[in-house]
Amino acid sequence: MEKSDARNYRTMLLDEMKSGQFSRCSKLPRETELADMLSISRTQLRDVLSELEREGYITRRHGVGTLINRHVLQVKNRMDIETEFMDIIRNCGYEPSVASVEVWEMNADSRLAEKLQISEGIPVLCKRTVCAADGRPVICCVDVLDKRLIKTAYTHDDFKPVIFDFLQKFCEISVYMDLTELHAVAADEATAAVLDVPVGTPLLNMEEVDFDVDGKPIFYSSQYFVDGLIQQTVLRKKL
Repeated sequence: MEKSDARNYRTMLLDEMKSGQFSRCSKLPRETELADMLSISRTQLRDVLSELEREGYITRRHGVGTLINRHVLQVKNRMDIETEFMDIIRNCGYEPSVASVEVWEMNADSRLAEKLQISEGIPVLCKRTVCAADGRPVICCVDVLDKRLIKTAYTHDDFKPVIFDFLQKFCEISVYMDLTELHAVAADEATAAVLDVPVGTPLLNMEEVDFDVDGKPIFYSSQYFVDGLIQQTVLRKKL
């Protein structure tokens, strides 16, 4: 089963647990019934269930069945699960929109060089995206990519959509994993201006480095979230 197919079945089953035919159930039907419902094999279904269990949405217990964890399903946003900004805003009950997108080129300073494991002064491509909730700016994201990874001709407009699409089309690269650091920061002048908040306003900052399957840094991202509007939760399972 392709990875995209597995994610589709995962999303389908998750939706059924949240608001569909299993929304009032304490556990899922037997695997044979679920596999028939999704028109997939039991082996494929087990892959989907394994992912949902890793994410904490279900718990499989021998002799009991597959329990649905309602307290986890009720969480609006999970920081430990990759979610698009538009969906994060929508999950918080707001109408999402892209307020602005700006693209520019520069040479990597010492900090970017360290994050991307490149030499200082190497040309990089930068994009700043500001997302709004009901028209109010709430998320500012700056993505930085080593220009040497780009294999085909592009324009700045090509870099404006989701960065993962650009990586696939123009760099022939897929992201395998990311490491993210969380910081409580005060808005500097530049960030305060794009988010329309006073300088010094508390913000949640997520610094992310994405890697390919070989462990090579692909791009760096710094994301700022306005406190009080965007709710984020982390699920941690005891091993």
